[in-house]
Amino acid sequence: MVTLPIYDMAGAKVGDYQIDPRAIAPKITKQLLHEAVVMYLANQRQGSNKTKTRGEVSGSTKKMYKQKGTGNARAGSKRSGVRRGGGHINARQPRSYYYRLPRKAVQAATRMAIASKIESESVIVVQGLAMAAPKTSVMAGVMKALGLEGVTTTLATGGVDQNVYMSGRNIPGLNVQPVSDLNALTVLRPKKLVLTKEALDWIASRASAVAADPA
Repeated sequence: MVTLPIYDMAGAKVGDYQIDPRAIAPKITKQLLHEAVVMYLANQRQGSNKTKTRGEVSGSTKKMYKQKGTGNARAGSKRSGVRRGGGHINARQPRSYYYRLPRKAVQAATRMAIASKIESESVIVVQGLAMAAPKTSVMAGVMKALGLEGVTTTLATGGVDQNVYMSGRNIPGLNVQPVSDLNALTVLRPKKLVLTKEALDWIASRASAVAADPA
């Protein structure tokens, strides 16, 4: 069992939260975490790199000179890949790097990532983030009060909160998203994971549901 302190927006401790990382993920498999992270990174690749083949470069397709009698080596079109200005041999073509692990494996990797963050004491719990309107300076003040100024952080809220999202989107190194959108990459990549109490309750309830019905 791990006891996490709960802070308010001013950085003052207002309580404790007890949670068992093993209840979220009974075991942490580094290989599965690696595969999940590689999958998310691969799916972010544009795959738009391209070079021209000999059929796409400009120039005549006429044979450069006759086959015999010149003393030179045999030559065909000036578009040949062995000539300057010719097309690329084995030219790169646009492609999709997208692939997907099984759904249960992806979900398990997310739970493992969260459990590993809790075990490494890299999780900070805040009582709530009540904002009447988007204000980047207020969010920056919260991060500074929590000792996270200049630290890469993922902030997970209980639900979609437009004011919180717009307040944090311009802060370098800060990623704001609903707890339901967390994945292994967004949890493991930053140094710290900030969860609202509502978000942590959601994680605990989901873990209990999975434990009760593993199928």
